[in-house]
This record gives sequence, C-alpha cells and structure tokens, in this order.
Amino acid sequence: MPVSLSQSFRWFARPLVLVVAALLTTVVASGFFGFQYWQEKQAANLAHERNREVLETLERLKTVIADVEAQRRGYLLTLDPHYLKAYGVSDESVRRDAQALQTLVAGDPLQSHRAGHLAATVAAKLREIDEIVKTVRTYSGPAAMAMIRSLDEIRSQIDQMVDHERFLRVDLEKRYEALERRKAWLITTAVIIVAVLAGVALALARREAIRRRKAIAENIALQGDLLARDKKIRRLVDANIVGVIFWELDGRILEANDAFLKMLGYEREDLASGRVNRTDLTPPEWRHRDLRTVAELKRMGTVQPFEKEYFRKDGSRVPVLVGGTMLEQNQNQGVGFVLDLTERKQAEEALRQSEERFRTLVQFSFDVYWETDAEHRFTHQEFAETLADAPAPGAEIGKTRWEVPYLEPDEEAWRKHRETLEAHLPFRDFELARPGPDGGKRYISVSGLPVFDKTGRFVGYRGVGRHITERRRAEEALRAMQSELAHANRVTTMGQLTASIAHEVNQPIAATVTNAQAALRWLSAQPPDLGEVRDSLRRIVEDGKRAGNVVGGIRTLINKVPPRKDRFDLNEAILEMVALTRSEMLKHGILLQTELAPGLPVASGDRTQLQQVILNLILNAIEAMVGSDKGTRELRINTEREVAGGALVTISDSGPGLDPQDVERVFKAFYTTKAKGMGMGLAICRSMVEAHGGRMWASANEAGGAVFQFTLPLEDESVQARQIQSNPAA
Repeated sequence: MPVSLSQSFRWFARPLVLVVAALLTTVVASGFFGFQYWQEKQAANLAHERNREVLETLERLKTVIADVEAQRRGYLLTLDPHYLKAYGVSDESVRRDAQALQTLVAGDPLQSHRAGHLAATVAAKLREIDEIVKTVRTYSGPAAMAMIRSLDEIRSQIDQMVDHERFLRVDLEKRYEALERRKAWLITTAVIIVAVLAGVALALARREAIRRRKAIAENIALQGDLLARDKKIRRLVDANIVGVIFWELDGRILEANDAFLKMLGYEREDLASGRVNRTDLTPPEWRHRDLRTVAELKRMGTVQPFEKEYFRKDGSRVPVLVGGTMLEQNQNQGVGFVLDLTERKQAEEALRQSEERFRTLVQFSFDVYWETDAEHRFTHQEFAETLADAPAPGAEIGKTRWEVPYLEPDEEAWRKHRETLEAHLPFRDFELARPGPDGGKRYISVSGLPVFDKTGRFVGYRGVGRHITERRRAEEALRAMQSELAHANRVTTMGQLTASIAHEVNQPIAATVTNAQAALRWLSAQPPDLGEVRDSLRRIVEDGKRAGNVVGGIRTLINKVPPRKDRFDLNEAILEMVALTRSEMLKHGILLQTELAPGLPVASGDRTQLQQVILNLILNAIEAMVGSDKGTRELRINTEREVAGGALVTISDSGPGLDPQDVERVFKAFYTTKAKGMGMGLAICRSMVEAHGGRMWASANEAGGAVFQFTLPLEDESVQARQIQSNPAA
C-alpha cells in the first residue's frame, strides 16, 4: 500500500508542477506585459491631456488676442476710455496664457521654439500697441490701425501650433488603437491560457477521482492536493480579471464571478434565482451563432474566442469576446470567459469617425494630401475625386518634388524652398507649375508641416496641395484688363492736356530762336564776341534738351509699355508733372504751393505709372476748382516721411470738396461725379498704388475742398548705399 501511494503521488506531482509552473509563468508574463501596457497607456494619457491643454490654451489665447484687438481698435476709432476698462486684464491674460503655453510644450522642441517665438511676438506687439494707445493723438489713424492689424502675425503663429497639435492628436489616436489591440490580445491570451489550465486541472481531477475509486488509500493521500488545486482555480475565478461562467449546454448559468455579473448589471440573487440564462442574455440576431457554438462544443469540446453581444439587465447591449471549453467529468457542462469590448469598440468607432472627418476635410478643402520621408521623397499621396488630370496612382512615389517634371519656379526659388525643408520648418503656399496634358501650365499651391517621432527625430513632412490654375489665369486676365484701362486713361488724360503740352514745347522752342538770334548779333559785331556766342549756343543746346525731355516724357506716358522696376526720386517725378500742368494752372488762376520733404530715399517701381497717378490727381483738383464758385483757388502738393519708413504724398485743393459718403465710393470702378467722366481714373490710381505696396484714400479738407493721399514704400538707406557701391554708374 505505501508503494502504491508513493507512485500515485509521483504521477500526480509531475503534472501538478508543470501546471503550477505554467500558471506562475503566465502570471509573471501577464504582470510584466500588463505593467508595460499600463506605462504606455499612462504616457499616452499624459500626452493626450497635454495636447488637449495646449489646444485649449491656444484657443483661449486666440480669443484674448481678439479681445485685445477689439478693445484697441474701438479705442483708436472712438478714443472712448470705456474700451480700455478691461485693458490690463486682457494683456495679463495674454501674457499668462503665452507663458503657460511655453510650459505645456516644453517637451516638444518644435512647439517649444514656436511658443517662445509667440511669447516674444506677443510681448513686443503689446508694447507697441500700448505705446500707440498712450500716444494715439500723435499717430495717424491709418498708421495706428495698421499696427493693430499686425496681430494677424500672432494668429498665424497660433494657427501653425494648432495644426501641429491636431496632427499630434491623430498620432495619439493611432497609439490608443494599438494599445487597445495589445490589451485585447493580452487579455485574450491570458484568458485562453487560464481556460486551458482550468480544463487541464479539471481533467487531472477527474482522472484522479477514477483512481480514487480504485484505491481509497491513494485517494485519501491525494485529497489534500486536489483541494489545494481547486482553491487555486477558485482564486483565479474570483480574481475578476475577466468574466468567468460555468454553464450547461441548454443555456443555464450555474456559477459566475463578480466581473461577469458587474458587466451585465446583475446581482448574486439574480444568479441564484435562475434568472440569468445565456440564451436570454443573447440578442436574437446572435442566437444562430450560439447554436453553432453548442455544436462545436459537442464535437470538439472547446470553442475559439469570438465576438458577440449580451443584453444587460437594463436592456442595453454590451459587446463581448467569449470562449469556452467542456468539463471532462460532465459532458453537459463547461466553463467560459467573457471579456467586455465596450472601450475597444468605442475607440474603434471614434477612430473610424476621425478618419472619415479627415478624409472629408481633404476631399472638400484640398486637392491632394501627401506625405514624404526624411529624404523628402513622396511616400503617400491621395488625390481628390474632383481633381482633373491627377497623376497616376503611385507614379510619383519615391521621388522628390523637384524630381517630378515642373515648369516653375526657377532654380533660386527651389534653392530657398529646399533650405526650408532641410531646416525642418513648416511652409505655406509654395507655388509651382507643372506641364499639363494640353501643353499648358498647371499651377499648384503646396503647404506642409514637419513630422517628428517621439524622440524628436525628423521623419518627414505631411501636407496638402491646392489646384490654383484658374485663380492664376483670372489674376493674369485682371492684370491685362487693368493695363488696358490704364493705357486708355493715359490717352484720355493726354487729350485734355493738349494746350499745356503745346505751351511746354513752345517755351524751349521760343527760347532756342531767341538765343540763336542773339548769337547771330554777337557774330555780326566788330570784332565778333565769341564768348557771348558760346554762351548763346550753350543755352540753345539746353533748350533743345528741355524740349526733347518734354516730348520724351509725353511719349513714355502715352505709350503702352509693360510695368518696370525703376529707382527714381519721388520729388523729381512730382515736379515733372507739375511742369506739365503749369500752363493749366496759370490759365485758370490757380495758386500752386509745394512742400516736398528733402532727402527722401529713392522710390522703387514703375515711374510712368506713379506719374500717371500724380497727373490724374492734379487734373482732378484743377477741374474741381474750375467748376467751383469759390474765390481762392489753391492747390497744395506735399511729401513727407512716414513713421513706418515710407513716403506720404498729399494733394489737396480748395474746390467744392467731397461728401463724407463718397470718400470710398470715388474709388469704385465706373462711379463718377463728372458729366463726361468714365469713373475709372481713381480706381486705376488706387490699383496702381496698391500694386506698388502702398495705400490710397480720400478725405475732406478742413479749409474746404478735398484731400487725396497715398503712401509708397521707400528703399532703406543702407540698401540704397549698397546698390550705389555695387553699381557706381547708377
């Protein structure tokens, strides 16, 4: 009997050791992978929370910036102190949010750099605006408003940071999806191992029960081990890692752990009363799957994990992952696990909706979405369905943008763009032209953001592109039309100046004749006075040049020539137009006063176009004063240096003036107050000034009449000096 007992114990001990070792290995491995999963989940949660806080801070900062702008604009427009009540609070809020933003993005090198630059920009702009507010009565209204509008730079920086954070959010959602898949895989693997171990343990227990019936003595010796094993299994069930149920094939649930009951909202009393039945818990559309499960259990004794749904006690549904195996000692009973998939399903649905929103955004906002690697080679491209003549799928994958056939821009523009890419900086609206299937150009505007991995290593770019061919064609057509109208306006203006032109040309011709007669008299003298003759001839040459300059200026003004980029003296250009209209002023008794600021830097642009602007304004002023009954007719032309560094040209008259309602309407095309006017002169003038980077506006003259003003950018003195050094002949 002792020998039999010893052999029985050894037979039972070997598989028991293996089961315990496998169980411990499973627990340790589950603990390790679970801890690793927990760490990554915590990191993802922290990153998501930071992303949310950054976006909220950016939105709050954008709102406060708008409040600051509204307060300052209201004050600058009305000088009402009411707008400045919340002044200090808004400024402090802006600075506090900018500092909080720097703290939040400290771990992101690119965003940290942007936040630092944003904080510096905000501080600088607030100081500039504060200075304007303090000295608002010494600033011109347009200059102050221009400084307020400079807050658009801060909005642009905020938008760049928002776009970066939204791209990071997409990456976080992908990380969440990967974590949830890993979680399901870990739990499924652990549950399967637990279920298999439970089945093995139960099989061993059944075999031992058969042996116990053969030898009571051996059963008594092994009974303690069997109880210990049952306790371990019970402990696994009671651990509530996943839902565990014991059931019969007809659907009755015999036992369940707390995790399963909590999952479905039932109590122990419901289980004891028999109200918890697997068939009743299953929605009708899943019952055919249960019938297949029962057949599989009868045939194979186990069923692989599959997804289905259960009814909760309150009637709602819960998605679950279930699996099970039959108990060897009873061919009608089995054990199964149930895993709640609610969180995973919600994450999958959120990700699906996010992808649909993103795809919709791409389809309706852009024509192409693209991604490149660290070497700037295309790795992914998606074209909108509405995009005509899109490249073949995959035709540009593996190529850089400059390796794809293009017509524009030139090499210098590509060099600057590649410097931006190599510096891993974001870029917007980089325009290029590609050959179209019809032999023409297809213009595209491209924008992109750099992408970095979690270690801060640059991995490539993501961006979008827009098809702007129609816009470019419309712009070219508009420029051509404006050129035609400008030429027509010049011809019309020259027709009005025929008398003045004749007067200006006759003056040097008459002087030439007079000097020639004087030279003949000095030659006839005895002896001839050659010195006087030489002086007369020199004056004849000067008068001839002056007549040639007048004719040349008229020819240049009336000819249809393309825009040029000249460097010229603004005061000198104004004086030439004054000389051209002097006879008209004398004819109508108009007193001209000029006050031209000395030492202005040279202007840059099309001299002919800008002289046309000045000529139109002078002629409009003369015509307005001629038609007025006021006694004094006075025309003033002033130039002065702007605070921002440009030049301000002012032309005022003493005519009938402007209606306050007309100060903007006079610049509208085809609007005119003249009986025979075309209504295009002032509209063309404003477009010319704006094309040169300036502004034009009108106002009423306090002393009576109208005031027309426009600004032009001037070259910086240091730039001008360098250009003179590099080109002394200029």
